[in-house]
Amino acid sequence: PPYEIRLSLVGSEMCIRDRLNDARDTAISRMVSSAQEKNADAIIGIRFTTSAIMDGSSEILVFGTAVKLD
Repeated sequence: PPYEIRLSLVGSEMCIRDRLNDARDTAISRMVSSAQEKNADAIIGIRFTTSAIMDGSSEILVFGTAVKLD
């Protein structure tokens, strides 16, 4: 499944950028943890999607395919 982080964006531009960066890092960490639980060797085809879900809120989704190498 995609790893989705939703957050409310209120504050200065710097604060919002920091919150988006933190949300992206959290989504990546969750994806990596899930791949490690499945004993994957790598994640390929990683994609990021962002969208506004309501006024002042946004979501970040990270998609990737966990693979096992021979």
